[in-house]
Amino acid sequence: MLLMMHCTKFVVLTCGLGATLAFAQTTYDLPRLESLALESSRAVLAARDQVTAARHAVDSAGAFPNPELEYLGGSTRARTPAGTAGDARTVTLTQPLDMPWRRSARIGAAEAGLEATTANVRSFEADLLARLRGRYFELLRREAELRNAREDMAAMESVRSRIALRVDTGDAARFELIKADAEALNAQKVAQAAGYRVEQARSLLRQAVGGALPMEFAIKGRLGDVPALPPLDGLRKQLAEISPELARARAETVRAERQLELERTQRWPNLALKAAMNEDPDIRASQVGVVVTIPLWDRRSGPVGEAAAQLSRARNELAAQEFSLAQALEVAFQQYEIAQTQMTALESGIVRQAEAALKVAEAAYRHGERGFLEVLDAQRVFRAARAELISARYELATAWVEIERLRAIPGGKTE
Repeated sequence: MLLMMHCTKFVVLTCGLGATLAFAQTTYDLPRLESLALESSRAVLAARDQVTAARHAVDSAGAFPNPELEYLGGSTRARTPAGTAGDARTVTLTQPLDMPWRRSARIGAAEAGLEATTANVRSFEADLLARLRGRYFELLRREAELRNAREDMAAMESVRSRIALRVDTGDAARFELIKADAEALNAQKVAQAAGYRVEQARSLLRQAVGGALPMEFAIKGRLGDVPALPPLDGLRKQLAEISPELARARAETVRAERQLELERTQRWPNLALKAAMNEDPDIRASQVGVVVTIPLWDRRSGPVGEAAAQLSRARNELAAQEFSLAQALEVAFQQYEIAQTQMTALESGIVRQAEAALKVAEAAYRHGERGFLEVLDAQRVFRAARAELISARYELATAWVEIERLRAIPGGKTE
């Protein structure tokens, strides 16, 4: 009775999962999921808005200073009999001059800021795609585990049925039926847990893609289908050329250099052209001159020292980033090779041998040459080998995802 109750619960679960897959309206592969995430993610759109803001900051840095117009009006009163009373006006126009050396440094700092922001957005998109790819392969892994769990449950039910028949005819002890019942319940429990993990992985994948992915969807692909990677030397070259984290660190260094240059040029005198016209009842006077700001008291030692410290920090961060990314790439590539070696060994020999041993044990049990415990041992070995194969395929995919995150080829494409 207990076994039937568990069977009923599992049938309800598997029917629900089957209905979910049956009514899935759209099937998505990995490139389509990536495009959907990059086009619809609000976080990505917000990050791209930062690039627009940085581009306008470049326009602001290249803007010329506005002229200043000053007007003073009043009246004059004569203090002597010979004086003339009347209205008096003064109009002054001042145009600050934007010195070329200061202007070029300011624009250079803004352009470097635009490059840093663009690289930062690329890095954000690479992290988003890495998270999405990881959850995509996680779902493939859970679906593979569910398929294996269902196969194990069906095989165990078949074995249990044969044992029950032999017990009824007196050819086997009841102990074997009790053991078979326990193994069948365990297989059902594993399959039920695998079904829940599939639903959890589906929810996590939809969270990574965004609300544009419908509630009911299906994915296509195989866990072991991971694109091949170039050699490690080629990956190092790509990392140095197109890594957004290195591009951002280099742009931050350039911006710090331009900022230091700008602060140093601020020590030089500022110039402005000035024109004035004074008008009173007797005289109208026009004047043209130059206004010079003399850096006498403020030599800008504080801003210059701060900019120099920021430049040193940017250079140190660039060196640290280069070393850190190079080490991370080597670790990920080593993990990729290890997982690939394990997957090849499991696919080419271990899993096949374990499956063949299970078939031999089952055939021997049917002919009464082996006991039920030997069949269980062979099943455990086969299940363990299949689980290791799934784990190796998933580790291979995880290593590929990490390498692609480090490379961060623009546009989310792979090579």
